[in-house]
Amino acid sequence: MKTITLGIFALLFSLSTQAQNKNVKTEVKTKITTIKDSDGEKKLVKTEEIKETQAIELLDADSNALNKDTKDSPVQVIATTKITADGVTRLLNIDRSAYYNLDGVKYQVLNDKSGYSITSADGAKKAILRKTSNDHYIYKSKDKTSFGYFDADGNLILESYDEATDSITITKYMVNKE
Repeated sequence: MKTITLGIFALLFSLSTQAQNKNVKTEVKTKITTIKDSDGEKKLVKTEEIKETQAIELLDADSNALNKDTKDSPVQVIATTKITADGVTRLLNIDRSAYYNLDGVKYQVLNDKSGYSITSADGAKKAILRKTSNDHYIYKSKDKTSFGYFDADGNLILESYDEATDSITITKYMVNKE
């Protein structure tokens, strides 16, 4: 019994002496914005966490030298953004709030409690965007429901089914880069 107990302790202590094989750097930025309007005072808390992970690789791993040089390896960067507004916390991979143009008309995409809202230049709410489980969006306006996503350039692409022609129509909101 004594031998088993000593063996377990030796195993546990040997596990804690393993070398670290990754460099990990984490940076957290928190921005608190207070908005005062006719409804009162609201606080928006935006927390950005940037985590950089780099595997440690040795230049000559098979040599018998004590001090070995490391070689450069790629750094994997993961950025997450959390926005807390009205007591609701949302996790965003990329914030898509911006101005977009469609057929010469300027629209604004804004964060709301459960996704995004699309408003026209005069402030009228035109549609909503709700995120699905696979990082795409459902676009819903008064008369239209579409499937949407953001392309590599940040443009909003909507795909709608046209029942009359039995085809898919694509609408592209171009991001305004001013």
